[in-house]
Amino acid sequence: MNKPALSRAKANWLPFTVELEPRLAPPPGWFSWVLTIGMVIFALLIGALVIAFAGGNPWAAYSHIARSSFGSIGVLSDTLVKAIPLMIVGLACTIAFRMRIWNIGAEGQFFLGAFGASAVVLIPILPADSPQWLFILTMLIFGMAAGAIWGFIPGYLKAKFKVNEVISTLMLNYIAVSWNNYWIYAVWTEGGFQMSKMFPRNAWLPRLTDFADRVPAFGGLTVHFGLILALIAAVVVWLILYRSQWGYEIRVVGDNPPTANYAGIPIARNTVLVMMLSGALAGLAGMSEISGVVHRLQGAISPGYGYTGIIVAWLAKLNPFAVIPVAIFFGALILAGREIQPSGIPKMIQGIILVCLIASDFLMRYEIRIRRKGEA
Repeated sequence: MNKPALSRAKANWLPFTVELEPRLAPPPGWFSWVLTIGMVIFALLIGALVIAFAGGNPWAAYSHIARSSFGSIGVLSDTLVKAIPLMIVGLACTIAFRMRIWNIGAEGQFFLGAFGASAVVLIPILPADSPQWLFILTMLIFGMAAGAIWGFIPGYLKAKFKVNEVISTLMLNYIAVSWNNYWIYAVWTEGGFQMSKMFPRNAWLPRLTDFADRVPAFGGLTVHFGLILALIAAVVVWLILYRSQWGYEIRVVGDNPPTANYAGIPIARNTVLVMMLSGALAGLAGMSEISGVVHRLQGAISPGYGYTGIIVAWLAKLNPFAVIPVAIFFGALILAGREIQPSGIPKMIQGIILVCLIASDFLMRYEIRIRRKGEA
């Protein structure tokens, strides 16, 4: 049986026709990865054309991005620091997207995680002379709990009242930022400035440079313990999705909700739980950034990690382990953005990649057929 053609070339003078046909069967697994890599390359080519059109040198721009992100062990360390929150936020989006819950609120959950972790120091919940391990553990728990609460709200609204999670999570981002700003400006401000006081050193995540007295090669390296947390989170998310009964339910609901409902899988409960786990992971990213990098609560703690994490998860094809290298790539773009002029080039590249990835989904559902005229 001939498959219906979606579109056909109209030029009669051409010796062939071009048709788009719906795929009767899903493409092989390797096709998705090849298509993704191809689209990233295509996006970089488009970015090069835009740079050239603006009078710049694309090769020089891309070379500078590579040198300023991977050119030495020191800048590689800085790249990993930028990539750590992207890794964790990417994992947060991965587990939600796998169930086809579109959590666009990772940015707000990130800010709430930073708030929860900061509260341990600024209320204070622990004395200032508490041991470092207790500080870190308590900040981790409070940060993840705050993110989970912020994820519970849209999860419950979707499960109970069918509220669109894209709208609710997006609106909660603005509320989260305003909530943090109230505490930064009105309650915890240091001398009227737009930031809280500096955390004590025992509330900082350990960094490689802290061990330079024992390993001199670590001197000046800013990578902190958040990288270990991100790698552990990747393993945990993979185990949940692919080695647990709950993960099986998440994947079934994401692939075919009517089948999941027929099988008796509690969709409403899983919606709430998945959103809470997603929010907890985004909150962990906020805790990691506030304790490992900023060391105080302030407004400018995220250059859009929550939104970039969406691109990371999508580019990684919702594979928890693939999130790690993809986050490093985008961490390099963020780091290079501080030095490239005009400064919007890295963000432009991110946007082009996202558009190309969205467009590539079309080729997952349709295939291109080129036939000679008269060929059946």
